[in-house]
Amino acid sequence: MPGLTPGREAGDLGVNRAAVRDDHPGMPIVPLRLDAAVDAVTLLPTRVHLLERITERAPTSADAPAALVLVGLLRRDDGRPLPGSDLDRIAGLLSRSTRGDDWLARSGPTEFAVLLDGAAADAETAAHRLVAAVAAAGVGGLTACAGIAGISPEASAGEVHRRAILCLTAARSVGGGRVLRYSGSRR
Repeated sequence: MPGLTPGREAGDLGVNRAAVRDDHPGMPIVPLRLDAAVDAVTLLPTRVHLLERITERAPTSADAPAALVLVGLLRRDDGRPLPGSDLDRIAGLLSRSTRGDDWLARSGPTEFAVLLDGAAADAETAAHRLVAAVAAAGVGGLTACAGIAGISPEASAGEVHRRAILCLTAARSVGGGRVLRYSGSRR
């Protein structure tokens, strides 16, 4: 059956991943761009835009605090990928559960990002609301966790995202419904 087979990394070409068609071995490598403007399933901005938005927001964060909340989905069943229709449903639910000034993006295969105005401590309330909304969505076996990191002029967008991912990973290891906020410093 024709399809795509994972290929080699094409890092020097500015492409994150490559693939070749297994039904036409002579065809050249086709780059698969991971920096699309909009996620094809949820129609939300992608991680690339998230990092740009954090970079734009960071210089003013000393005067007007902001935080990144990463909401990660957890499945209690067989662990197979969540169907696109369920991802779209969750994206709509998260969109309806955010405030007017909040900014929602898709950060990864099972992660959504929300940029919030306000301190990281205040973002915990919003994160708990978002996690509870996912649990109440009615998608069988689906729960969520969240990781929170404050945005600051001293931290790059990548570092803010790394801190939120660190907290999300720790929250996932504990179980559904957990919200953890980054409060340490890099050593």
